[in-house]
Amino acid sequence: MYLIGDQPPYAEKLISTLQSIPEQLLEGLEPCADPIALDAVKDLYQSIGNNRLYLLKSGLLHALIDNKPLFYLQEGDLLGLRQGLNTAPCTYLSEEPLVLIPYDREALFRHIHESNQRQELFTQYILGQAALMSDALARSKPPEVRPVTGFQHFAPGAELIRQGDEADHVFIITEGHAEAFVEGIKVGDVQKDEIFGAMALFTREKRSATVIASVPTTVMMIPKDQFLALMQSNPRIAHSLIESMARRIDLMNKELTHYKQLAGK
Repeated sequence: MYLIGDQPPYAEKLISTLQSIPEQLLEGLEPCADPIALDAVKDLYQSIGNNRLYLLKSGLLHALIDNKPLFYLQEGDLLGLRQGLNTAPCTYLSEEPLVLIPYDREALFRHIHESNQRQELFTQYILGQAALMSDALARSKPPEVRPVTGFQHFAPGAELIRQGDEADHVFIITEGHAEAFVEGIKVGDVQKDEIFGAMALFTREKRSATVIASVPTTVMMIPKDQFLALMQSNPRIAHSLIESMARRIDLMNKELTHYKQLAGK
């Protein structure tokens, strides 16, 4: 997915990362039907229906929301994930021939759920696209009314989130590295492409840890309301994210226990 207009460098890097994910998600899964070849179309879903997911094998699709061109899809993009979500209606059109590879929606979600790696890639893909859209919206507004969303950059030593603060966003590191601390004790690392800050949104409690950038770091921010709406619209995404967080919390608890044991000696 590419947004209409010039892209800042951080968005270009994220787009490049997201572009490689569909192929990884579909690896080992067979299409549910033969490829679909189409000529130029004014409304794609009127031609193919919207009950399947499609890999765009060749061609270029323009996406319009409220009749305004907003982004476009190209070879390698996965089409149809917006269907079923509580999002604005989107019309896809093309001025050139297309080839689409159809996949059964339920079969794809089962395939994703069978692998922890695919679950995390899928969550990253969905949230990455949401963050790109939020960032484009923020940059389209005058500076004085821009929401705190999209991307932020942090110098080494800067706090990304602070223990005890209110939880308003979920974060993904797109460049850099950070460390998590509880009561001043390091309990883990936050790597590139890792999602953090979501637990407080689910529990409706304040931040349970402080996260500090250890090198120059760029963070993708998804607003609380947008994130929760996405989770409610697609429980599979929520389930995948919760499983991923549970694994990381277990590792953090083991690390914290280890430090306490060392301190007690």
